[in-house]
Amino acid sequence: MAENHYDVIIIGSGAGGGTLAHRLAASGKRILILERGDYVTREPENWSTRAVNLEARYATKEVWRDGNGDELHPHTNYFVGGNTKFYGAALFRLRAEDFGELRHHGGTSPAWPISYDELEPYYAQAENLYRVHGNRGEDPTEPYASGPFPHPAISHEPRIQQLSDDLAAQGCRPFHVPLGIMRDETNPRQSRCIRCATCDGHPCLLNAKSDAQVCAVDPALEFSNVTLLTRAMARRLLTTSTGREISGVEVERDGKLAAYSADVVVVACGAINSAALLLRSANAAHPRGLANGSDLVGRHYMGHVNSVLMAISRCPNPTVFQKTLALNDFYFGSPDWPFPMGHISFVGKLDADTLRAGAPAIAPGWTLELMARHSLDFWLTSEDLPDPENRVKIDSQGQVVLFYTPNNEEAHRRLTAKLKALLKASTRCAAHGHDCHQGVFARSLYAGQRIPLAGGAHQNGTLRFGDDPRSSVLDRNCRSHEVSNLYVVDASFFPSSAAVNPALTIMANALRVGEHLLQQLA
Repeated sequence: MAENHYDVIIIGSGAGGGTLAHRLAASGKRILILERGDYVTREPENWSTRAVNLEARYATKEVWRDGNGDELHPHTNYFVGGNTKFYGAALFRLRAEDFGELRHHGGTSPAWPISYDELEPYYAQAENLYRVHGNRGEDPTEPYASGPFPHPAISHEPRIQQLSDDLAAQGCRPFHVPLGIMRDETNPRQSRCIRCATCDGHPCLLNAKSDAQVCAVDPALEFSNVTLLTRAMARRLLTTSTGREISGVEVERDGKLAAYSADVVVVACGAINSAALLLRSANAAHPRGLANGSDLVGRHYMGHVNSVLMAISRCPNPTVFQKTLALNDFYFGSPDWPFPMGHISFVGKLDADTLRAGAPAIAPGWTLELMARHSLDFWLTSEDLPDPENRVKIDSQGQVVLFYTPNNEEAHRRLTAKLKALLKASTRCAAHGHDCHQGVFARSLYAGQRIPLAGGAHQNGTLRFGDDPRSSVLDRNCRSHEVSNLYVVDASFFPSSAAVNPALTIMANALRVGEHLLQQLA
């Protein structure tokens, strides 16, 4: 067993686990990263919307269940780098107000046990590590930052710049999306990123997207004390007889079981799978699941109220790299509605193959190909609220069962109405005027039965952190209240979901927890 003992085991290599590995790598401590998947194969299909969206070439084939027992086909990916291999690389800080209690139309969003100011230095570190491009001062809701973005904002293509100008003329404050891509606009010939149309939702064939594999795991593996074991799924966490410490990690690899141990075990499997792992690890000392004396493991699952909306116009949209513009003017409400509504930005440019994977109602007289050429493709996010009945369970085979009822939906309806009104009022089109926009069509990103849209992308909240063991699973350092050497660094720790992509907050928190662990391991 000695050769299988490490100082730290990290289960998962995505935004949380990969970033933590990078933070700890230079310490000299023996670190083992367990990743259930393998590296994404670099192949032409990386850039094929047909392969990625229609054929689901890279999606997991596992099946979950919903609360009614019906099959769910999660849109999640198990690879080195986790879901960051496929994310759109929009790297937002939470707003400072998101760390406090916020009143919504549908209820109250609880306060976090740490403040924005405590996380701010780690946000800055994460933005540097993941090479974020942006402009400070454009977003009317952005929090204080201790310095500028590491890289200048990614420029808008003409159609998106036109929309930005239209929105500004209506009194809004559109801004450049903070993006983690390796683009040098001063030297495009030598830039690793080429502004392709298949960034969002696809792996990058050029390794030019700032994902956790490229920015964190691969650099960590340059240290001889760091080991990555791929195709290694953590089945259970084993404890001492008292249940106060993890004594081993049971791992299945290529059909065989093995055990590994460490002084510290860090779980970073994603909010759904991390909760499932703890529930599968029930034993005599933890009969309801590991670290589950509060009965909160798996509860308060959140994933945002998300929608993709296509605004069809008579004028074509020749944009290739579309995801550069965002709008937060309604994030905290508006004069006519005093509750938070959420965030408006873009997805990557949709094409006909992507639409076929979850087609909207076809506009009269339009084909999917024509709709794709003439659409602006918006991503709308509203905060969903923590509900203890929205939860992860496991069945008798240890498989995920996800219970989720959307809430705070009126905020999302209002946000959608605000976007429609802004588009209708746009007058920039000299040829068509107010009639240029033909309508706004919602589409589903998944074919067939599915979990809520953000189930694979923005999942969070299942192992919330807090100062009171009766109302939280983890303490403010993301250590289990009940198991002294168990930590969690994915989005499970979120007490609330806010209304922007959680990736940068996961990364920043992993750096914060990493600093704490370095002190503990010294």
